[in-house]
Amino acid sequence: MKVIAFNGSPHNNGVIANGISLIQKELENAEIEVEAIHVGSKHISGCMDCRQCRETNRCIIKDDVVNDALDKLQSADGIILGCPVYYGGVAGTFKCFLDRLFFAGLKMPFKVGATVVSLRRSGGISVFHQLNNYFNLAEIIITPGVYWNIMHGNSAHETLEDQEGQQIMEIQGRNMAWLIKTLAAGKVTVPPPPQVDERKRTNFIH
Repeated sequence: MKVIAFNGSPHNNGVIANGISLIQKELENAEIEVEAIHVGSKHISGCMDCRQCRETNRCIIKDDVVNDALDKLQSADGIILGCPVYYGGVAGTFKCFLDRLFFAGLKMPFKVGATVVSLRRSGGISVFHQLNNYFNLAEIIITPGVYWNIMHGNSAHETLEDQEGQQIMEIQGRNMAWLIKTLAAGKVTVPPPPQVDERKRTNFIH
């Protein structure tokens, strides 16, 4: 079993990395492999809405990490999205990455997702909901938690003082491990997941 974690922060050893590592420790304690990929400091272009990915399930932009991430996720059992708050929203580079990753046809229905959000003061719930929107539209099961998956601190050192935030991530890791293993065990005794029908899209015009 394997989980891929994406760090959307420009700092590879910052608050988000700390949060991911807390979840990772719990997953590895449950014998689930975790690969953490740092994307927040890379040059990633936004989606051009060319829609060629609708035919190929690959992004036409080939000079960054998006297609590699698509390949890795096809065989993964779970995905973690970690992102700092920028102006009350998802950091720009990471949003470019996520828009193209999910629009290109990421297929992980009924697999497991979890989030990590970091902030200095406010805006965390907005980013938490934005990240979970990607999961919801991809039919990824969102890991339950005891609170919003948010860690406070302007640096990894400051985050050590947020004991509640650290505990939230540890619980998130344990819950994610349990959910992944439960879904794996259920494949033996329950029917396969519902078939994904072709989407019906209605554009509202006046």
